[in-house]
Amino acid sequence: MVLFGSVHCAPCTELSGGKFQPLFITITMFKKFTPSTDIAGQTPPKSSVQRSIRAAVLQQWKIGPETLEEIWPKKETLIHVKCREHISIYSVQSVPLFFQHFDGPFYPTLRLLHRYPSILPKVGVDRGAIRFLLAGAPMMCPGLTSAGGYLPPPEEALPKGTVVAVHAEGKEHAVGIGITELSTEDMRKLNRDTAVEIVTYLGDDLWALQTL
Repeated sequence: MVLFGSVHCAPCTELSGGKFQPLFITITMFKKFTPSTDIAGQTPPKSSVQRSIRAAVLQQWKIGPETLEEIWPKKETLIHVKCREHISIYSVQSVPLFFQHFDGPFYPTLRLLHRYPSILPKVGVDRGAIRFLLAGAPMMCPGLTSAGGYLPPPEEALPKGTVVAVHAEGKEHAVGIGITELSTEDMRKLNRDTAVEIVTYLGDDLWALQTL
């Protein structure tokens, strides 16, 4: 199982507003993932833990209680799928819904994001960056600031450490999910260096994992 390439990510530190700062660079989590060897066990968290997870998701995503209830009904038991390298996948009725590394943010799966595309803020890359995105590479600032890219307007600027949906020029649905390494305004101003670290993308082994 290759998590973060040859680099292992330390736990994230939480910033104000539910944003997160990785202690050093993260690389795609699911380039190589085999359930038979990479899953250590599956258990339902305690009710108190499930309540805290629900509260964290409501804080971290652009989501209301009603939508979260559609995704994860309170009557349904959440299952914690413990994986190697401190990866946790959470499922309901065997369907993966979101995941976490150490105590970092909760990331929706890309399939869940396609069903509820408004639960994360959006950034976009130009056509030239698509092949790199589909390989799980970090997205550099020029790919987002170019004519084919997209960053939210200044009044909706995103801080560093925001979980984002990564769209691609000419594509209807998000192609990846990542975490911002710079604020979106700094991406515009600097226009260099890594803008978004990708944690999952279309076609990786988590995308292929429809049930657990």
